[in-house]
Amino acid sequence: MDSAVDPSGHDHGGPHVAPMRMYVAVIGLLFLMTAITVGAAFVELGALNTPEALGIAIFKASLVVLFFMHVRYNTPLMWVFAGAGFFWLLIMFSLTMQDYMTRDWETPAPMEFLDLL
Repeated sequence: MDSAVDPSGHDHGGPHVAPMRMYVAVIGLLFLMTAITVGAAFVELGALNTPEALGIAIFKASLVVLFFMHVRYNTPLMWVFAGAGFFWLLIMFSLTMQDYMTRDWETPAPMEFLDLL
C-alpha cells in the first residue's frame, strides 16, 4: 500500500487511512444505485435492459474495488492486477456470450395432452 506522507514531507510508513465520512458516502451511493437498479427493473427498455443493468453493476463494482478494497490508494502495480482481473472477466463474458449466441435453439414440440383440457 502507499505510505501516507505528513505535511512536512516525511514518510511515516503507515498505510493510507480514509475518513469515515468517505465510507459512509460510498455506502450511501451504493444504496442509491441499488434503488436505481430496482427501479430500472420495472422500466421496459427492450434490448437496453441488459446493458443498463450491466452498466449500473459495473459502476457499483468499481466503487467497491476502489474504496473498500483500497485500490484507489495503492501502487500502480495493484491497478494493473485489478485491471487484469476485470480484463479476464471480460474475456469470460465474451466467450459465454459467443456460446450463447451461436447455439441452435430448438422449439419444444407442442404438448398433445393440453388439447384434452
